[in-house]
Amino acid sequence: MNTSIQPTITRIEIIYEDDFIVVVNKPNNFIIHESHYARNIKEITLLEFLKNQLGYSVYPAHRLDRKTSGVILLLKDKKNVNQFQELFTSKNIQKTYYAIVRGFSPAKGTIDSPVKNDDTGIYKDALTNFETRNTIELDIPVHPYNSSRYSLIELHPKTGRMHQLRKHMNKTNHPIVGDYKYGDRFHNRMFETQFDCHYLFLHAYSLTFTHPITKADLHLKAKFPTDWDKLFTEFNWSLK
Repeated sequence: MNTSIQPTITRIEIIYEDDFIVVVNKPNNFIIHESHYARNIKEITLLEFLKNQLGYSVYPAHRLDRKTSGVILLLKDKKNVNQFQELFTSKNIQKTYYAIVRGFSPAKGTIDSPVKNDDTGIYKDALTNFETRNTIELDIPVHPYNSSRYSLIELHPKTGRMHQLRKHMNKTNHPIVGDYKYGDRFHNRMFETQFDCHYLFLHAYSLTFTHPITKADLHLKAKFPTDWDKLFTEFNWSLK
């Protein structure tokens, strides 16, 4: 299976909806909308898919990488986008991600390392807090070792640079499994051949914020993709 192929789905899961917002669980390999970065991708975008599903257009309040699955906040009316974007720029929203990475990562820590924009070459400050939730060692050889080690980590990005989490984990020598740009191809191939898992193991799990219009306190979670459920069972992992 080509990792660039979209999963076959008939409907995108709606996590939360009110008069102003729609929060959905984005599948792997869906770009949000057409852009310079996705100029060579011809597949349907998330916004196009949702317009067909919902019957009206929605507008994103933030970005989520094409290869990343999980929770994304969308607006029903374009005029409200700015005040929801302000949640992210003012850091009044908590974002929680999960990733499966190569090796045994530290119990917890902070990655405070600038991230380079791939187009401009300019570095910008980037900060990520993390905590290791589970680890496993498998009797499956992956070059150049006779066994393989992995960690399930919880990530809290405090900035929103492009590919920040993927680049930060690569910098710490714990690249994300399934990442063919910044990761380890030997481990990626092992997950494909041994577990039939082909997508990037980075999932935007939750958003926590106060709704700027209704003032409701929201904690919205996105279910893990089926690949994750398979590995949680295989590795006897849980978030408890």
